[in-house]
Amino acid sequence: MQQRYRLLELLADGRFHSGEALGASLGIGRSAVWKLVRSLSAMGIDAFAVRGKGYRLASPIELLDRERILAEMDAGTMGLLGNIEILPEIDSTNRYLAMRASEGLRDGHVCFAEYQSAGKGRRGRQWISPFGASIYLSVLRHFGVLSDGPQGLSLAVGVAVASALTSVGVTGVGLKWPNDLLWRGKKLGGILLELAGEPGGPWQVIAGLGLNVSLPPGSAELIDQPWVDLQTVIGHDAMRHGPGVQAPGRNLIAGRILHYLLLDLERFAGQGFAPFRSRWEALDVARDRPVIIKELERQTRGFARWTIPVRYCYRWTDRCEKYCPVI
Repeated sequence: MQQRYRLLELLADGRFHSGEALGASLGIGRSAVWKLVRSLSAMGIDAFAVRGKGYRLASPIELLDRERILAEMDAGTMGLLGNIEILPEIDSTNRYLAMRASEGLRDGHVCFAEYQSAGKGRRGRQWISPFGASIYLSVLRHFGVLSDGPQGLSLAVGVAVASALTSVGVTGVGLKWPNDLLWRGKKLGGILLELAGEPGGPWQVIAGLGLNVSLPPGSAELIDQPWVDLQTVIGHDAMRHGPGVQAPGRNLIAGRILHYLLLDLERFAGQGFAPFRSRWEALDVARDRPVIIKELERQTRGFARWTIPVRYCYRWTDRCEKYCPVI
Protein backbone atom coordinates (compact mmCIF):
# COMPACT_ATOMS: atom_id res chain seq x y z
CA MET A 1 0.00 0.00 0.00
CA GLN A 2 2.89 2.38 0.72
CA GLN A 3 3.86 2.63 -2.95
CA ARG A 4 0.25 2.99 -4.07
CA TYR A 5 -0.32 5.77 -1.54
CA ARG A 6 2.83 7.54 -2.73
CA LEU A 7 1.43 7.35 -6.27
CA LEU A 8 -1.79 8.96 -5.05
CA GLU A 9 0.17 11.75 -3.38
CA LEU A 10 1.74 12.48 -6.77
CA LEU A 11 -1.57 12.35 -8.65
CA ALA A 12 -3.68 14.13 -6.02
CA ASP A 13 -3.40 17.52 -7.78
CA GLY A 14 -5.54 16.24 -10.67
CA ARG A 15 -2.93 17.15 -13.30
CA PHE A 16 -1.26 14.93 -15.88
CA HIS A 17 1.96 13.20 -14.84
CA SER A 18 4.04 11.21 -17.30
CA GLY A 19 4.72 7.55 -16.67
CA GLU A 20 8.42 8.31 -16.81
CA ALA A 21 8.20 11.01 -14.12
CA LEU A 22 6.01 8.84 -11.89
CA GLY A 23 8.37 5.90 -12.30
CA ALA A 24 11.35 8.06 -11.39
CA SER A 25 9.63 9.32 -8.23
CA LEU A 26 8.54 5.82 -7.21
CA GLY A 27 11.71 4.01 -8.26
CA ILE A 28 9.86 1.65 -10.60
CA GLY A 29 9.54 1.11 -14.35
CA ARG A 30 6.78 2.47 -16.59
CA SER A 31 5.02 -0.90 -16.86
CA ALA A 32 4.91 -1.12 -13.06
CA VAL A 33 3.43 2.38 -12.98
CA TRP A 34 0.70 1.27 -15.38
CA LYS A 35 -0.16 -1.72 -13.18
CA LEU A 36 -0.18 0.47 -10.08
CA VAL A 37 -2.53 2.98 -11.69
CA ARG A 38 -4.87 0.17 -12.76
CA SER A 39 -4.99 -1.10 -9.17
CA LEU A 40 -6.51 2.20 -8.03
CA SER A 41 -9.93 1.23 -9.37
CA ALA A 42 -10.28 -1.35 -6.58
CA MET A 43 -10.27 1.56 -4.12
CA GLY A 44 -12.98 3.45 -5.96
CA ILE A 45 -10.53 5.84 -7.63
CA ASP A 46 -11.12 6.95 -11.21
CA ALA A 47 -7.72 7.34 -12.91
CA PHE A 48 -6.94 7.28 -16.61
CA ALA A 49 -4.16 7.76 -19.16
CA VAL A 50 -3.91 9.91 -22.29
CA ARG A 51 -1.23 9.09 -24.84
CA GLY A 52 1.44 11.76 -24.90
CA LYS A 53 0.24 13.36 -21.65
CA GLY A 54 0.44 10.67 -18.99
CA TYR A 55 -1.78 9.72 -16.09
CA ARG A 56 -4.22 11.76 -14.03
CA LEU A 57 -7.13 11.40 -11.64
CA ALA A 58 -10.62 12.26 -12.85
CA SER A 59 -10.69 14.95 -10.14
CA PRO A 60 -8.21 16.20 -7.53
CA ILE A 61 -8.16 14.67 -4.05
CA GLU A 62 -7.43 16.64 -0.89
CA LEU A 63 -5.51 14.15 1.22
CA LEU A 64 -5.94 14.32 4.97
CA ASP A 65 -3.17 16.19 6.75
CA ARG A 66 -2.56 16.07 10.49
CA GLU A 67 -1.44 19.68 10.89
CA ARG A 68 -4.32 21.09 8.85
CA ILE A 69 -6.81 19.08 10.90
CA LEU A 70 -5.28 20.21 14.20
CA ALA A 71 -5.38 23.83 13.02
CA GLU A 72 -9.19 23.73 13.36
CA MET A 73 -9.03 22.87 17.08
CA ASP A 74 -8.50 25.19 20.05
CA ALA A 75 -6.49 24.73 23.23
CA GLY A 76 -9.48 23.27 25.08
CA THR A 77 -10.17 20.50 22.59
CA MET A 78 -6.47 19.85 22.02
CA GLY A 79 -6.36 18.92 25.70
CA LEU A 80 -9.04 16.29 25.06
CA LEU A 81 -7.15 14.72 22.15
CA GLY A 82 -5.21 11.59 23.01
CA ASN A 83 -3.50 11.03 19.67
CA ILE A 84 -4.42 11.24 16.01
CA GLU A 85 -3.61 8.63 13.37
CA ILE A 86 -4.22 9.03 9.64
CA LEU A 87 -4.03 5.70 7.83
CA PRO A 88 -4.00 5.36 4.04
CA GLU A 89 -5.95 2.10 4.13
CA ILE A 90 -7.66 0.03 6.82
CA ASP A 91 -10.47 -2.49 6.94
CA SER A 92 -12.45 -0.41 9.45
CA THR A 93 -11.46 2.47 11.74
CA ASN A 94 -13.82 1.14 14.45
CA ARG A 95 -12.33 -2.33 14.23
CA TYR A 96 -8.80 -0.91 14.29
CA LEU A 97 -9.41 1.04 17.51
CA ALA A 98 -11.19 -1.92 19.11
CA MET A 99 -8.13 -4.08 18.46
CA ARG A 100 -5.76 -1.46 19.87
CA ALA A 101 -7.85 -0.42 22.88
CA SER A 102 -6.20 -3.06 25.09
CA GLU A 103 -2.85 -1.32 24.54
CA GLY A 104 -3.87 1.40 26.99
CA LEU A 105 -4.76 4.08 24.45
CA ARG A 106 -5.73 7.41 25.99
CA ASP A 107 -9.23 8.82 25.78
CA GLY A 108 -9.57 10.90 22.65
CA HIS A 109 -7.42 8.59 20.52
CA VAL A 110 -8.60 9.22 16.96
CA CYS A 111 -8.16 7.21 13.80
CA PHE A 112 -8.85 8.66 10.35
CA ALA A 113 -8.61 6.58 7.18
CA GLU A 114 -8.45 7.56 3.53
CA TYR A 115 -9.96 4.22 2.51
CA GLN A 116 -11.83 1.43 4.28
CA SER A 117 -11.97 -1.99 2.66
CA ALA A 118 -14.69 -3.19 5.08
CA GLY A 119 -16.29 -0.07 6.52
CA LYS A 120 -18.88 -0.88 9.19
CA GLY A 121 -22.45 0.37 9.25
CA ARG A 122 -25.24 -0.33 11.71
CA ARG A 123 -26.62 -3.89 12.01
CA GLY A 124 -23.72 -5.40 10.10
CA ARG A 125 -24.20 -3.36 6.95
CA GLN A 126 -21.17 -2.29 4.93
CA TRP A 127 -20.30 1.40 4.69
CA ILE A 128 -19.11 2.15 1.14
CA SER A 129 -15.73 3.84 1.65
CA PRO A 130 -13.89 4.86 -1.55
CA PHE A 131 -10.48 6.47 -1.22
CA GLY A 132 -10.40 10.16 -0.35
CA ALA A 133 -14.11 10.63 -1.07
CA SER A 134 -15.47 10.92 2.47
CA ILE A 135 -14.54 11.37 6.11
CA TYR A 136 -13.99 8.09 7.94
CA LEU A 137 -13.04 8.44 11.60
CA SER A 138 -13.34 6.72 14.96
CA VAL A 139 -12.75 8.07 18.47
CA LEU A 140 -12.06 6.09 21.64
CA ARG A 141 -13.63 7.32 24.88
CA HIS A 142 -14.24 5.76 28.32
CA PHE A 143 -17.24 6.57 30.53
CA GLY A 144 -17.81 5.67 34.16
CA VAL A 145 -21.55 5.46 33.55
CA LEU A 146 -23.92 6.17 30.68
CA SER A 147 -26.74 7.74 32.65
CA ASP A 148 -28.84 8.37 29.53
CA GLY A 149 -27.82 5.17 27.81
CA PRO A 150 -26.17 4.43 24.46
CA GLN A 151 -29.13 5.97 22.63
CA GLY A 152 -28.54 9.33 24.29
CA LEU A 153 -24.83 9.18 23.47
CA SER A 154 -25.53 8.34 19.82
CA LEU A 155 -27.83 11.35 19.54
CA ALA A 156 -25.24 13.60 21.23
CA VAL A 157 -22.63 12.49 18.68
CA GLY A 158 -25.09 13.31 15.90
CA VAL A 159 -25.66 16.77 17.36
CA ALA A 160 -21.88 17.32 17.50
CA VAL A 161 -21.42 16.41 13.83
CA ALA A 162 -24.38 18.54 12.75
CA SER A 163 -22.94 21.49 14.69
CA ALA A 164 -19.58 21.01 12.98
CA LEU A 165 -21.21 21.04 9.55
CA THR A 166 -23.15 24.18 10.40
CA SER A 167 -19.87 25.85 11.41
CA VAL A 168 -18.47 25.32 7.88
CA GLY A 169 -21.61 26.65 6.18
CA VAL A 170 -23.50 23.42 5.48
CA THR A 171 -27.23 24.01 5.99
CA GLY A 172 -30.30 21.80 6.10
CA VAL A 173 -28.77 18.80 7.86
CA GLY A 174 -31.12 16.78 10.08
CA LEU A 175 -30.83 13.74 12.33
CA LYS A 176 -32.80 10.51 12.21
CA TRP A 177 -32.80 8.34 15.31
CA PRO A 178 -30.50 6.75 16.20
CA ASN A 179 -27.54 7.29 13.88
CA ASP A 180 -28.31 8.93 10.51
CA LEU A 181 -27.40 12.37 9.20
CA LEU A 182 -29.84 13.36 6.48
CA TRP A 183 -30.23 16.15 3.96
CA ARG A 184 -33.61 16.41 2.26
CA GLY A 185 -34.39 12.84 3.22
CA LYS A 186 -31.16 11.42 1.78
CA LYS A 187 -28.36 9.93 3.82
CA LEU A 188 -25.34 12.21 4.18
CA GLY A 189 -23.59 10.30 6.93
CA GLY A 190 -23.90 7.64 9.59
CA ILE A 191 -22.74 7.08 13.16
CA LEU A 192 -21.78 3.74 14.66
CA LEU A 193 -21.24 3.34 18.41
CA GLU A 194 -19.61 0.17 19.67
CA LEU A 195 -19.57 -0.37 23.43
CA ALA A 196 -17.84 -2.76 25.79
CA GLY A 197 -18.37 -2.93 29.55
CA GLU A 198 -20.66 -3.92 32.38
CA PRO A 199 -24.30 -2.74 32.64
CA GLY A 200 -23.40 -0.40 35.51
CA GLY A 201 -20.14 0.74 33.95
CA PRO A 202 -17.43 1.53 33.26
CA TRP A 203 -17.85 1.64 29.50
CA GLN A 204 -15.43 1.68 26.61
CA VAL A 205 -17.01 3.47 23.65
CA ILE A 206 -15.77 3.70 20.08
CA ALA A 207 -17.68 6.34 18.15
CA GLY A 208 -17.36 5.94 14.39
CA LEU A 209 -18.46 8.31 11.64
CA GLY A 210 -18.77 8.03 7.89
CA LEU A 211 -19.59 11.29 6.09
CA ASN A 212 -20.03 11.49 2.31
CA VAL A 213 -17.97 14.34 0.84
CA SER A 214 -17.64 13.67 -2.90
CA LEU A 215 -18.55 10.14 -3.95
CA PRO A 216 -17.37 8.88 -7.36
CA PRO A 217 -20.13 7.44 -9.59
CA GLY A 218 -18.79 3.89 -9.49
CA SER A 219 -18.91 3.72 -5.70
CA ALA A 220 -22.23 5.53 -5.46
CA GLU A 221 -23.87 2.76 -7.50
CA LEU A 222 -23.13 0.32 -4.66
CA ILE A 223 -25.22 2.23 -2.09
CA ASP A 224 -28.63 0.64 -1.56
CA GLN A 225 -30.53 3.69 -0.24
CA PRO A 226 -31.07 7.33 -1.19
CA TRP A 227 -27.85 9.21 -0.50
CA VAL A 228 -26.25 12.62 -0.91
CA ASP A 229 -22.75 14.04 -0.49
CA LEU A 230 -21.46 17.43 0.65
CA GLN A 231 -20.46 18.33 -2.90
CA THR A 232 -24.12 18.11 -3.91
CA VAL A 233 -25.30 20.01 -0.83
CA ILE A 234 -22.83 22.84 -1.40
CA GLY A 235 -23.72 22.90 -5.10
CA HIS A 236 -27.37 23.37 -4.15
CA ASP A 237 -26.45 26.26 -1.84
CA ALA A 238 -24.37 27.84 -4.61
CA MET A 239 -27.40 27.79 -6.91
CA ARG A 240 -29.44 29.55 -4.23
CA HIS A 241 -26.89 32.07 -3.02
CA GLY A 242 -24.57 32.53 -5.99
CA PRO A 243 -21.20 31.18 -7.15
CA GLY A 244 -19.35 32.73 -4.18
CA VAL A 245 -20.30 29.72 -2.03
CA GLN A 246 -17.15 27.60 -1.66
CA ALA A 247 -17.08 23.92 -0.76
CA PRO A 248 -15.15 23.30 2.48
CA GLY A 249 -12.09 21.07 2.15
CA ARG A 250 -11.81 17.65 3.75
CA ASN A 251 -9.23 18.80 6.29
CA LEU A 252 -11.39 21.72 7.39
CA ILE A 253 -14.40 19.41 7.76
CA ALA A 254 -12.39 16.75 9.59
CA GLY A 255 -10.89 19.29 11.98
CA ARG A 256 -14.23 20.89 12.83
CA ILE A 257 -15.90 17.52 13.37
CA LEU A 258 -13.08 16.41 15.65
CA HIS A 259 -13.29 19.69 17.60
CA TYR A 260 -17.03 19.41 18.24
CA LEU A 261 -16.93 15.66 18.81
CA LEU A 262 -14.25 15.76 21.52
CA LEU A 263 -15.95 18.73 23.18
CA ASP A 264 -19.38 17.09 23.23
CA LEU A 265 -18.14 13.68 24.36
CA GLU A 266 -16.63 15.46 27.36
CA ARG A 267 -19.88 17.35 27.93
CA PHE A 268 -21.90 14.13 27.78
CA ALA A 269 -19.57 12.46 30.30
CA GLY A 270 -20.24 15.24 32.80
CA GLN A 271 -23.86 16.20 32.12
CA GLY A 272 -25.52 13.39 30.19
CA PHE A 273 -27.96 14.20 27.41
CA ALA A 274 -29.59 17.28 28.97
CA PRO A 275 -27.37 19.89 27.21
CA PHE A 276 -28.16 18.31 23.82
CA ARG A 277 -31.91 17.89 24.12
CA SER A 278 -33.13 21.15 22.57
CA ARG A 279 -30.66 20.94 19.69
CA TRP A 280 -31.63 17.33 19.00
CA GLU A 281 -35.33 18.18 18.98
CA ALA A 282 -34.65 20.93 16.43
CA LEU A 283 -32.71 18.51 14.22
CA ASP A 284 -35.04 15.49 14.57
CA VAL A 285 -36.42 14.88 11.06
CA ALA A 286 -39.05 12.37 12.20
CA ARG A 287 -40.63 14.28 15.08
CA ASP A 288 -44.44 14.44 14.78
CA ARG A 289 -44.36 12.70 11.42
CA PRO A 290 -46.35 9.56 10.59
CA VAL A 291 -44.30 6.39 10.89
CA ILE A 292 -44.75 2.65 10.46
CA ILE A 293 -43.28 0.29 13.05
CA LYS A 294 -42.39 -3.11 11.62
CA GLU A 295 -42.18 -6.00 14.10
CA LEU A 296 -41.77 -9.34 12.34
CA GLU A 297 -45.00 -9.70 10.33
CA ARG A 298 -46.87 -6.97 12.21
CA GLN A 299 -47.03 -3.30 11.21
CA THR A 300 -48.33 -0.48 13.42
CA ARG A 301 -48.92 3.07 12.25
CA GLY A 302 -48.34 6.04 14.51
CA PHE A 303 -46.55 9.35 14.97
CA ALA A 304 -42.98 9.88 16.11
CA ARG A 305 -42.71 11.29 19.64
CA TRP A 306 -40.02 12.10 22.16
CA THR A 307 -40.27 11.17 25.83
CA ILE A 308 -38.07 11.25 28.93
CA PRO A 309 -35.78 9.47 29.73
CA VAL A 310 -33.87 9.25 26.50
CA ARG A 311 -36.05 7.01 24.36
CA TYR A 312 -37.45 7.48 20.93
CA CYS A 313 -41.09 6.46 21.07
CA TYR A 314 -44.25 6.32 19.04
CA ARG A 315 -47.87 7.17 19.77
CA TRP A 316 -50.43 4.85 18.25
CA THR A 317 -53.22 6.41 16.23
CA ASP A 318 -55.96 4.64 18.18
CA ARG A 319 -58.10 6.37 20.81
CA CYS A 320 -55.56 6.02 23.60
CA GLU A 321 -51.93 7.08 23.76
CA LYS A 322 -49.58 4.16 24.02
CA TYR A 323 -45.82 4.48 23.85
CA CYS A 324 -43.32 1.94 22.60
CA PRO A 325 -39.63 2.53 23.36
CA VAL A 326 -37.34 1.63 20.49
CA ILE A 327 -34.12 0.05 21.73
